[in-house]
Amino acid sequence: MMTRTIGVAVVEDDAHLRRSFERVITAAEGCRLVGVCATVAEAVRRIPSLAPDVILMDVNLPDGSGVDCVAELSGRLPDTQILMVTAYQDPDTAFRAITAGAHGYLVKPVTAQKLVEAIREIREGGVPMSRAVARKVIAAFRAMNERRDQQTQPGQEARPQAEDRPEAATTDSMLAPREQQVLEFLVEGYSYKEIAGQLGLSTGTVSTYVNRIYKKLHVSSRREVVAWSKGGGDPKQPSRP
Repeated sequence: MMTRTIGVAVVEDDAHLRRSFERVITAAEGCRLVGVCATVAEAVRRIPSLAPDVILMDVNLPDGSGVDCVAELSGRLPDTQILMVTAYQDPDTAFRAITAGAHGYLVKPVTAQKLVEAIREIREGGVPMSRAVARKVIAAFRAMNERRDQQTQPGQEARPQAEDRPEAATTDSMLAPREQQVLEFLVEGYSYKEIAGQLGLSTGTVSTYVNRIYKKLHVSSRREVVAWSKGGGDPKQPSRP
């Protein structure tokens, strides 16, 4: 049985890289190029009608930020996975991209093999991320959790944090708007079918959102999601009586 090909759109302003991505995607088995854009405006105008399975997105575009483009497109294309492919490897940019709705983050230069592997991985529900960025993001998560735990100690006043710093962001803020909606219904005990009815989605789409939420919160069940949202601690630890 033939596996459905992965439709890929590219948003990249560097002409040389665009052509390189085009060649890689066109030559890759199981992938097809559905569109190429060089600016935020062009991407927002053209890509929704193309309905790609995966979007390769640069951060620094001539008319704006690729992160803002992600926020716009992720809301209009909930079934599309967005993979950042950028020279920026700082955790601030990675956090902002993930918060906006990106599902993976690769740092240039990227080999043709790595790019194709990442496209397939992200379409299968994975979260491809360059090793250097992953280490920084994990370190930032740990710092965020440590500060949150310190702030919730009895008798200890919470210290103000800069809201625009990823290390100070809550885990909920790491979710895209639609993922946050699905999370709220999960915590309230709604079934996938009921969530689909409430949000006008298919149950398959809801399942995709739930899988993304689990990956971002580092949990594996609804119980752990509820524990995290209400307790703020390690969801895998037993709840206190």
